[in-house]
Amino acid sequence: AVVSTQSTGFGSESKYVKLIAADGHSFIIERELVAPSQVIQNMLVVPGAADENEESSVIFSEIPSNILLRICHYFLYKKMYTDSTEEIPEFPIPVEELKGLLEASFFFDC
Repeated sequence: AVVSTQSTGFGSESKYVKLIAADGHSFIIERELVAPSQVIQNMLVVPGAADENEESSVIFSEIPSNILLRICHYFLYKKMYTDSTEEIPEFPIPVEELKGLLEASFFFDC
């Protein structure tokens, strides 16, 4: 997946990051939720961007919004059920999204 980073309002110390899909849809998600993906963490480190007023965002030019949304849902699911003592429900994956999610999961290392 081709990605680019841009700095434009939450700050490098912000609680949130913005993930932008190929079709322009943006997803604002807690930085803590994307922490398991070292790939995203590395992309959020913009060389020379020490201004904490700058936005932390990543553009995924080859990942459509339906797949990026499902990845965001997975990050939340993972946080909710990691170290859980209750029965963990199956993560729902629509058949039509299987291929895209598989490719994205390899890319995001999640």
